[in-house]
Amino acid sequence: MRGMLLPTAVVIGFSCLLTYFFILYKPTVGPGIAQRLGWQAWDAVATVDYFDTEPSTPTVGDSDGRPIPGNDDETDWWETTPNQPWDTTDDIESYPLDVWAPLLPHETGLSEIAITRCMMSPSLVGDLCAPTTTVEQDAIKGNWVRVDRDLNKQAGLWTLNIYYRRTRRLDIPLITDLRLLPANELPEPLSDPWIKVDHSIRDGIMHADPMYLWYLPGKTMNEMNAEEKANLITEVDVLFGEDRPWYGFEKVEPPVTPEKEGRLDSVYVTYRRGVQSVPRAHPLHFSRNGKFKILQVADLHFSVSRGVCRETSLDPCVNSDNLTNTLLGHVLDEEKPDLVVFSGDQLNGQGTSWDPKSVLAKFAVAATDRKIPWAAIFGNHDEENGDVKQEQIRMMKALPYSMVQRGPTDIHGVGNYVLNVKSADASMTSLLTLYFLDSGSYSSGYLDWLGYFFPTEYDWIHEDQINWFLQESSKIQAIERPFTPDTGKDFGSIWARQADQITPTTRKLAKPNAMMFFHIPLQESYGTADRDPRTGQLLDIGLHDLEKSGAAKKSDGMFEKGLKKALESGHVTGGGIPEVKVVANGHCHVTEDCKRVKDVWLCFGGGGSYSGYGQVGFDRRFRIYEISDYGETIRTYKRTEKDEILNSYILAGPGAPLFNPRS
Repeated sequence: MRGMLLPTAVVIGFSCLLTYFFILYKPTVGPGIAQRLGWQAWDAVATVDYFDTEPSTPTVGDSDGRPIPGNDDETDWWETTPNQPWDTTDDIESYPLDVWAPLLPHETGLSEIAITRCMMSPSLVGDLCAPTTTVEQDAIKGNWVRVDRDLNKQAGLWTLNIYYRRTRRLDIPLITDLRLLPANELPEPLSDPWIKVDHSIRDGIMHADPMYLWYLPGKTMNEMNAEEKANLITEVDVLFGEDRPWYGFEKVEPPVTPEKEGRLDSVYVTYRRGVQSVPRAHPLHFSRNGKFKILQVADLHFSVSRGVCRETSLDPCVNSDNLTNTLLGHVLDEEKPDLVVFSGDQLNGQGTSWDPKSVLAKFAVAATDRKIPWAAIFGNHDEENGDVKQEQIRMMKALPYSMVQRGPTDIHGVGNYVLNVKSADASMTSLLTLYFLDSGSYSSGYLDWLGYFFPTEYDWIHEDQINWFLQESSKIQAIERPFTPDTGKDFGSIWARQADQITPTTRKLAKPNAMMFFHIPLQESYGTADRDPRTGQLLDIGLHDLEKSGAAKKSDGMFEKGLKKALESGHVTGGGIPEVKVVANGHCHVTEDCKRVKDVWLCFGGGGSYSGYGQVGFDRRFRIYEISDYGETIRTYKRTEKDEILNSYILAGPGAPLFNPRS
C-alpha cells in the first residue's frame, strides 16, 4: 500500500497542475497583447456605406411597391430611381483591407509603399518576396498588400511588384502624392518629407536607366479636413499601353517603360485619389413620344497597344483603336442612341490583348464620355488572352453607365441576361425586351508543339441556354398592344393626351416585341430567306457572301427550339408570331445583311473598327435599330464611316412585310 501511495500522489498532483494551467489559470493581459489579436483590430474605424441594400434591379415605388407617378412634367420616374453601383451579391463589408481590390471604393489611405523583385511569379510562390515586416509594424501601418500587376510582364529578368500598406489608424501620416524620378533627381519642394522607395522601378530591365518611386506622407487622418481626406491616395494600379487609365485613376508620369512601337507597350503606375463614385445609367426607357434607339458596335478588336489598321483605304491610318473610338464618337453624336450594344470581340485576342483590364479601360469610352448606357456580350476572341470572362464581367460592371450583368452561373456562357425597356409614363410598362446571350468561343482545337491553342470549330448556343431563354420569355407579361401611354395628370390639363398618339385599328394582348444579341451567327443566317408576300422578293437586305460562313458547325437547335417556340401570344388566334423579331450578330466583319427566315430577322452588324479585319472598299459601318410607336415598329439602317445611310428598312410593325401564314 505504501508503495502505491507515492506514484498515485504524483499522478494526481500532475493532473491538478495541468488543470490549473490549462483551465483555471487566466493570465491578465496587457494592452500590447490585446492589440495583437488582429491587425488594427482596436482602431477607431470610420464606417461609410457606399452601397445601397436595394435589389440589383432598381425599383421605384412606395412601401407597398406601387409606382410613384410624377407630379409635373419636370420629374420623371427614372430620375427618382435609385441606381445600384455594385452587385448586392457582393458582401462589400467582408473585403479585408489587406487584399488588393482596385475596383472597390476604399476610402482608407496608404501609409507606406515598397517595390520587390522575385525570381518566381507570385502566382506560384505567393508573397514569398514581400517586404520584410514585424508584428508591430503590421499593427501600426497595416499589412503589406501586393499590387498584383507585374511591372516586368513584357520584359525583365524577374518579376517586379509594388506593395503598399493600408491603415485605418487615425495617428499615422497617409500618402498624398507620388513621383517618378531618375536616380540623380530629388522631388520638389525639398522641404517636404518625401520618401524614396529602395528598389528602382525599372529593376530587371536591361539597358534601362534607373528610376525611383517617391511618395509623400502627409497629415494623419485626425489632422485632415474633408477636402484633404478626399485627396488621399487610396489605390495603386498599373496600366499597360498609352491609352487612358481605369475610370477614376490617374497616370504617374513618365512611363515606367516607354513604348517601343511594335515591340513593347508602355507601362504606367496609376493611382486613385479618394473615393471615385462610378456614375450609373438610369433604367432603360422610351421617350415620351414612344421612341428608343440602339446602336450596335460589332467587333472592335482592341489591343493593349494603340492598334494596327487592317484592310482600309484610309490613308494615313495609324493607331487604329484611337481612330475607331473617334469614328464611334462621331457616329454617337450624329445618332444620339439611347443604348449602345457591343456585340462581341471587344478584345482582339491573338496575343495582342494580353492585359484585358487595360483594353477594357478604353473600349467603351466613346459611350461613357457621352453618358450613354451600354451593354456588351462576349465574342470568340475576348477570352483568348488574360482574364477569364467572369473577371471581365466584373470589370465591365465597374465601368460608368454599364448595363452588363453576369447572368446565371449554372448554364453555359457568361453574360446571359435580359434588359427591359419601359414606358415613360408612370405605369412603367415594359415595351421592349432585350435578350443577351454568350455564344461561346471555340468547341474544339489543338495545341501545337509550343503549347499554343489553334481553334478548329466555333462554339454554339447550348441547350441549357435555350431552356433559360424560354424560361425568361415565359416571365414576360403580355400587354395590350399597341400600347397607349397614360399622359393624364392630376394637376394642370385634365387627362391631356399626346397629339401624335397612335389611334389603333386593332388591339391584341401579347408580349412586347423583343430583340436578341449574340456574337456567332446561327446556321439559319445562311439559309433561304422568306419572300415578301407583297412583292415576291427575297427578304434579304444588304451585302453578304463576301466571306465564308461564320456559323458553328454544330447546333443544339436555338432557332427551332428557342426562337420559334417563344411566341408573343399563346392564344390560338395569335398566329404563331415569334416574340423575338430580330437577332443581331457580329463576328463576320464584311457581312452586313438582314435576312428574314421563318418570320425572324437575322441581322449582321458589319465591322465598325479599323482594328478588325475588313476589305478595301467596304467602309466601316454601324447598325442602328430605331424602335418607335412605343415598341411596335422596328426599323434598321447602317451608317458608314463616310456618313452614308444604307438599307433603311422596317423589320416589324406597320409597313413591315406580313408574317408567314401559320402552318
